[in-house]
Amino acid sequence: MSHRRYLFSLKIGYALRECVAEGYGAGALRKDLVAGLTVGVIAIPLSMALAIASGVPPQHGLYTAIIAGFLIALTGGSRFSVSGPTAAFVVILYPVAQSHGLPGLLMASVLAGAMLLLMALCRLGRLIEYIPQAVTLGFTAGIAVVIATLQLSDFLGLNSGPAPEGYLQKWVALIQYLPGLHGPSLLVAVVTLATLILWPRLRTPLPAHLPAVLIGSLLAWGLSRYQLPVETLGSRFTFLLPDGSRGYGIPPVLPAFDWPWNHGAGGGDSHLWSWASLRELVPAAFAIAMLGAIESLLCAVVLDGMSGKRHSANSELLGQGIGNLVAPFFGGITATAAIARSAANFKAGARSPVASMIHALVVLLGMVALGPWLAYLPMPAMAALLMMVAWNMSEAHKAVRLLRRAPLGEVLVFLTCFSLTVFLDMVVAITVGVLLAALLFMREIAAMTRISDITHSPRLRDYPIPGQWGVLKIVGPLFFAAADRVFAEADELAAGRSGVVLYMDGVSVLDGGGVSALQGFVDRCAARGCRVVVADLGFQPLKTLARAGMAPQAEQLRFSPSLDEALKTLT
Repeated sequence: MSHRRYLFSLKIGYALRECVAEGYGAGALRKDLVAGLTVGVIAIPLSMALAIASGVPPQHGLYTAIIAGFLIALTGGSRFSVSGPTAAFVVILYPVAQSHGLPGLLMASVLAGAMLLLMALCRLGRLIEYIPQAVTLGFTAGIAVVIATLQLSDFLGLNSGPAPEGYLQKWVALIQYLPGLHGPSLLVAVVTLATLILWPRLRTPLPAHLPAVLIGSLLAWGLSRYQLPVETLGSRFTFLLPDGSRGYGIPPVLPAFDWPWNHGAGGGDSHLWSWASLRELVPAAFAIAMLGAIESLLCAVVLDGMSGKRHSANSELLGQGIGNLVAPFFGGITATAAIARSAANFKAGARSPVASMIHALVVLLGMVALGPWLAYLPMPAMAALLMMVAWNMSEAHKAVRLLRRAPLGEVLVFLTCFSLTVFLDMVVAITVGVLLAALLFMREIAAMTRISDITHSPRLRDYPIPGQWGVLKIVGPLFFAAADRVFAEADELAAGRSGVVLYMDGVSVLDGGGVSALQGFVDRCAARGCRVVVADLGFQPLKTLARAGMAPQAEQLRFSPSLDEALKTLT
């Protein structure tokens, strides 16, 4: 198959092509325009706040929403998803930005984009179905806690500098700087947060964070008039203009193409293209790719439930890979589908990915037209906005319900993922969580496999069973975690008998461990002169035995298609 045909088989641009095939007219375009405008306005302050939380200047969040947001919508597989910087990435991106700067963060995003493309080419989109809810709730709640902690410094107006790596060390640093609490900053943050909480009660179509940021900005401006200055984007972030002069806040210019290692102050750091440096970035890139895949596909599943439509998982991974591969060349950081913005997009009446593409253009126009004004946004207000984002992404109500009602095993998985995300590493948390969930699940399934002696069952009264024979019924999957226990019990039930019938119509699955345990049982029976008849095997167990080369043995092991047939031939 040619590369072109293979990419087409991956359904590149699946969502857009599906919408066009269904019929896309002027009415749908009008609805997409309204939805794109709505989400674009929402995305401007969020994109800047998330870039700041990730340790880079705010304009890079806007570049992400513009470039990645447009490309992912164009090539992806979910018709309502809106992609851009998200809160989930903050815990990964911030340490990379602190260690390797903006060039290193952009290179990690390029590597992650390549990994997402590889996932799509290997058709791994449906693997999201194998990640338990306890795992996703655990690491998202942990991420939310870390994000909220990172915002406390700006929320309280503390001049604490870059946060330490360890979570406990972050709190130690905050406590050390707490005497420097800045009252005006705290007031702006509290008023902004209160607006975010109370505004939805007015039930207006205007999203809460827009009036909240506006009110916070006006309050900060008023305080500055009374010599109570509050730190703003313009006072913290600067940029160089073409004439060599320095600007403040957001550069009101289009994102320009350049190599990822050339972005940033001082012309970047070209050594990041060396293999040694790339190897250092691979673990972070892998974490970014894994989280990006999980977040984007979870978002697509949520939108499918809201809209009744279906997404293409591999096409969505392909779109995410393309967006993350290209955006860093224009200064964009890592992007993935944002559930909150995507839900707002659908509720605003979006009909196709065109709405998300329009959202990217709105962010572009807003950056160019409003760049000078965005410099007045106060940092405490941005911190309050991110705290609300962290609370929303934590899905605290679901976590509480899981802790109260879920089985003990799921609670253990949730607490493990949560703790590891907060105190250690998100990739470790997901890996350990999935493995722990799998082990607990296997234990539960293994416990369902049972063996019982039905020799004297009323169902068998019409068959004369010789006195030294027994009939043992096995029910449940006969795999490695259950097989040894089951056949150890079978040894006890077969003791002193001249033969046993293993009635296995209730065995749905047989694996290599089950075959080995069965062969061991047959060998032990042969040693003590006990014959074995295996009756009523299903297709999968029979196929497994045939592949393993387990054949009838004269006077020792034979197979029967049914229990009735086996009982008729006993001697």
